[in-house]
Amino acid sequence: MGIEYPLRVLLIGNGGREHAIAWKLSQSPLVESIIAVPGNGGTATCPKVTNDTSVSAEDFPALLELARKNNVNYVVPGPEAPLVAGAVDFFENAGIKSFGPSKKAAQMEGSKTFSKDFMKKHGIPTAAYENFSDYDKAREYLDRVQHDVVIKASGLAAGKGVIIPTSKEEAHKALKDIMQNKEFGSAGDEVVIEEFLTGDELSVLTFSDGYTIKSLPPAQDHKRIGEGDTGLNTGGMGCYAPTNIATPDLVAQIDRDIIQPTIDGMRKDEMPFVGVLFTGLMITSTGPKVLEYNVRFGDPETQTVLPLLSQDTDLAKIMVACSERYLDSVLIKVEPNFSATVVVAAGGYPESYAKGDEMTVQTPPEGINIFHAGTKLANGKLQTAGGRVIAASATAPESLRAAVDKAYEGVKLIQFNKMYYRRDIAHRAFKPTTDTKEALTYAEAGVSIDAGNQLVERIRNAVRSTRRAGADAEIGGFGGEVDLSKAGFSSDAPIMVGAIDGVGTKLMIAQATQNHTTVGIDLVAMNVNDLVVQGAEPVMFLDYFGCSKLNPEVAAVFVESVAAGCRDAGCALVGGETAEMPGMYREDDYDAAGAAIGVMRASDRLPRHNAMAEGDVLLGLASSGVHSNGFSLVRRILAREKLDYSHPAPWDSQKNVGEALLTPTRIYVKSVLATLPRLKGLAHITGGGLLENVPRMLPKNLAAEIDVATWTLPPVFRWLKSAGNVAANEMARTFNTGVGMVAVVSPSDVEAVTKQFKEAGETVYTIGKLTSRTEGGAGCVLKNLESWS
Repeated sequence: MGIEYPLRVLLIGNGGREHAIAWKLSQSPLVESIIAVPGNGGTATCPKVTNDTSVSAEDFPALLELARKNNVNYVVPGPEAPLVAGAVDFFENAGIKSFGPSKKAAQMEGSKTFSKDFMKKHGIPTAAYENFSDYDKAREYLDRVQHDVVIKASGLAAGKGVIIPTSKEEAHKALKDIMQNKEFGSAGDEVVIEEFLTGDELSVLTFSDGYTIKSLPPAQDHKRIGEGDTGLNTGGMGCYAPTNIATPDLVAQIDRDIIQPTIDGMRKDEMPFVGVLFTGLMITSTGPKVLEYNVRFGDPETQTVLPLLSQDTDLAKIMVACSERYLDSVLIKVEPNFSATVVVAAGGYPESYAKGDEMTVQTPPEGINIFHAGTKLANGKLQTAGGRVIAASATAPESLRAAVDKAYEGVKLIQFNKMYYRRDIAHRAFKPTTDTKEALTYAEAGVSIDAGNQLVERIRNAVRSTRRAGADAEIGGFGGEVDLSKAGFSSDAPIMVGAIDGVGTKLMIAQATQNHTTVGIDLVAMNVNDLVVQGAEPVMFLDYFGCSKLNPEVAAVFVESVAAGCRDAGCALVGGETAEMPGMYREDDYDAAGAAIGVMRASDRLPRHNAMAEGDVLLGLASSGVHSNGFSLVRRILAREKLDYSHPAPWDSQKNVGEALLTPTRIYVKSVLATLPRLKGLAHITGGGLLENVPRMLPKNLAAEIDVATWTLPPVFRWLKSAGNVAANEMARTFNTGVGMVAVVSPSDVEAVTKQFKEAGETVYTIGKLTSRTEGGAGCVLKNLESWS
């Protein structure tokens, strides 16, 4: 028989989590009443809620009697202890439905050993670990391992059974305290010693009915008692959500690779999970890994994320949908707000502290909630009754800073003797460093240079099979050639060189800003620059414009910009194709590609491998900006920084983001052709950056040694590196980093070539030299990458 409305709820627990649950449940029209056992000073004044201290929260038979006496038809155990003890099984056997996992499923929190073994079995990423019930064997293991460790009491320890030692001595002391001195009682009969992971922590609360998952925004807790994340571990001193590292891609990855496999694995192991699963994660350099599972709402995460649910999102309806296995039919709407919680503790916590101090709490304004934890009403007066006493939570639509500031305004409404709270909640979000900010890469943005290289190797034989007279059909260079004199034409016929390319996701910025005046120049530049590095002069260009529905004005502006690029390159726009394909693209989106054809004499062909020698000089020609590569990563960084294209560009006060990024790719044709006789090789710095493109012009016995300190990293790249926490090596493999073309010249020609380039309007840097390369050695070595920090 299904659950009948209205709900008369028995809520077990007395913490801040339980107050937040009562607060949200009381807003539901499906809830008639809530009995909180034992509740706290906050639940005592919550609408529809009555505290009951006549029975113990651990006495299931007494709780059942109370439930039957009050016609309760739904039980919500808040803390982990009753769930691990089998509260859900007990009440359901008595005919009362509950929200939460079975006793068997609750082992995921009840035993760290059980959960770690589960993760290993189902391939869920977590830290390397070993389980021990023998103290001497655990001690020997500590002496043997070289990596830092975390020591966890396997059983329940009220959120405090995790020790992170900073030395071998601390590790041995913690092990002895847990296993021999029984600091956490029987919870320490068995311990898990696992590898210490570094990165940023995230907490994810996920509703599940055993099949479907629906996760709330990831939050970040502050476990340490002291500011700057120092001092002893606590149950949590504050929290905020959403976090700046929880990008949509990362959230999707966590759901796909961790949470859904967890729910599926539990069901396959005949312990389907029903309720809310708390997944504690470390976001490491190799991806998210599970630190722990809790089988209930987290604290203070609950006080932080429940206020993000929309007013019309009914927590009672969600809970019942989980219990009745139809969660997929319930809509959970999260408001696009920011939320922060500041926990106020008793002086001395997490060690000895006073209880029974009188306290006052003023009524908070809209947007601020005061959630009680260790409080009680005694003779009509509010008193402290625990270590983590109370918390101020606040939401704000405009920014995380606004939410945090409001939460601290809420703290001012609370008064009691020796109250303590951290003053730096969300500090990691406001002071991002390489340690606290996810390091973004081009691959994580969806573009793999390695995959592109693998494709070239995969299709190389198929391409070779098309050889004909005058064309060797080799790929991997900047352009393709056909020697007409060897193809049956006259002996003095030139060599034809072709190149084909597109603009990539830079088009998305043009479409978003409705500015199509420059991307046609980009299209020409990407092709003709690839021609000229072969030594060819571009003579003609063809374009392709594909869309679902043709907008003549957009198409015309685009082609006009192609024509502008052709004029700059000195080639003729001889034709093109406009393809209107309904349903192929979204709405007004379009794609574009182009092909450039050039000619050259054999004497002008580049690179001149036989002429290159160790000690030859590398000259770099400045780029005009990001050009047309790396925009998938650029857009991801902008999204994480919540920067719109209309916002002022952080790197250019004279332009907005869209205008600055649409600066067209520089066309180097005329300046290069003027210096061609003195050049030994050229590399167009496109996707793959310096590291991938410079070796393309070199023989296998030579490498490029480039000192990146010889030019200043342009402001746009400096901002992208900092905002995206992009490693210097990744910058050099993704972007042009300020150098759009690299030339190889003899030391004796450096002065003359530099002068010619400058006269043609180029900014020139002497960036390095050619060195000998051993077999299998790198084709490009970058020095002084730390100068980009």
